[in-house]
Amino acid sequence: MKYLTPFLVSILLITSNQTLAATLYIDPATATLHRGDTLISAVRLMPDKENGECINVIDAVLEYSENIQPVDTSIGKSILSVWIEEPTINKEDRTISFAGGIPNGYCGRVDGDPSLTNIIAEIMFRSPGLQIGVKSTSTEAVVSFLPTTQILLNDGQGTKAPLTTYGMKVALENDPAANITDDWHRLVREDDLPPEEFSINLIRDEKGINFNGRYYIIFSTKDKQTGISHYEVMEEPLSQFSSFAWGGVGKEWVKANSPYILDDQTLNSTIRVRAFDKAGNEYVATLVPDESLRSDVAGFKNNSLNMVAIVSIVVLVIIIFTSIYYVRRRKKEALEREVESEVAGEITNDEEADFDKESSNQK
Repeated sequence: MKYLTPFLVSILLITSNQTLAATLYIDPATATLHRGDTLISAVRLMPDKENGECINVIDAVLEYSENIQPVDTSIGKSILSVWIEEPTINKEDRTISFAGGIPNGYCGRVDGDPSLTNIIAEIMFRSPGLQIGVKSTSTEAVVSFLPTTQILLNDGQGTKAPLTTYGMKVALENDPAANITDDWHRLVREDDLPPEEFSINLIRDEKGINFNGRYYIIFSTKDKQTGISHYEVMEEPLSQFSSFAWGGVGKEWVKANSPYILDDQTLNSTIRVRAFDKAGNEYVATLVPDESLRSDVAGFKNNSLNMVAIVSIVVLVIIIFTSIYYVRRRKKEALEREVESEVAGEITNDEEADFDKESSNQK
């Protein structure tokens, strides 16, 4: 696999007589893939620094030709910190869409910075492998931005900025190379670092506008090697009493996105969020809600008191029924002994009468 990686967009911008505008482009602009090879491409942003332009929202849609396949995406190196829609591959429409923002805006690379710190997202494309008996005639694949792609200025008004886009052209060799190139899976195999540490923020809108006033959490982190794969959340009850407040002591991890509405609105749970990167490494963040928040929830206290009352009643009922059982048993045993005594007395009297009778006859 060979990449033609000169900074083509910069040359075009320098030599162009067009009106200056922000630029979204794919790097590399051109590449060559053998069958089965995988290419890591980056979507990059260049604001119009001549006009002091700063960008804080990007809403983009890419389309790709049918003779190339997107196999994964990564936002581990992205300059976007807020995502409305993470890169999503739609194989039916052959599109890749994403939308996000940059608080305070992105105004371009800092002068003197030698690195290209302007990545929005990375996309991995693969040239399809050969099929037995089939010889492909496709020699070029194209990836381009749809006209719906737009960027907004960081001017407090969401003004749509003039935009120029540059896609990517990939020359497709009809035969596989001696060794298949797959830099993406190599990066995944070599990634042994967990995602960056992060914290969990507990929020409730007192006015009830967001999520009807229910408690929810927000969380986010990055993984600069392969990117975040997904998040999972677990709400672990603090004590057995909490199981009567919202149901179930044994809780499991559930796949989740931020923001996440808590199941346990009494806040009597330890909240854990774990982030996985695409190599399977994980980092777990933990939040124990402040006790003052838990004490404000009367329902939990009432449930605890109710549980104590229920247990007391059950114990009392057991004692009463046990006492009744033993009282009845003692009465029954006493009655049986009394009957046995009477029977024994009658037998003794009969024996004495027979003895007296026999004695009279002998006389």
